[in-house]
Amino acid sequence: MKRLLDSATVARGLDRMAAQIAEKGADFAFVGVRRGGEPLAEALARRVTAETGHEPALGSVDITLYRDDAATALPSPRIGPSHVPFPVDGRRIVLVDDVMFTGRTIRAALDAVLDYGRPRRIELCVVFDRGGRELPIQPDYCIDRHDVAPDGHVEVVALPDGGFEVVELTRAEHAARRTAQPEGESP
Repeated sequence: MKRLLDSATVARGLDRMAAQIAEKGADFAFVGVRRGGEPLAEALARRVTAETGHEPALGSVDITLYRDDAATALPSPRIGPSHVPFPVDGRRIVLVDDVMFTGRTIRAALDAVLDYGRPRRIELCVVFDRGGRELPIQPDYCIDRHDVAPDGHVEVVALPDGGFEVVELTRAEHAARRTAQPEGESP
């Protein structure tokens, strides 16, 4: 395992992104992409609340059924709940995910959000952009970007102290993590 970003760097980046997001106005909501984006959306919401006193709305979307490879990659998917407990229409939505790669996860998340209504604007916030885009989707907010080989695996890891770090896994480490996860959930 190779550390790409340590927890202090990620914490500073989350602080910076929260401030940039809040500067654009208070009428916005965070929507985390299940699984990796949920804890990051929560962390950003806490930071915005601490900085501004305004508690942004918070939700999450499960993209399992929106994936363009759902029929082939997930023979027996486990679908989790989406939770968007606020009106989406006319609101600025900040979609949060952990690692940006091909753009396909974000395309699916956009479809999921749009099923809830028509936002005024959707912005994308990710911790790490690893390059390798297949769709023309780019983050509005990002802590860091490094090109990673197409067969490389990057994860944002939640630490016991509440922080996060970004790591690149070897093929064997990634395979071991995948077999330890419930079927149908992506790392």
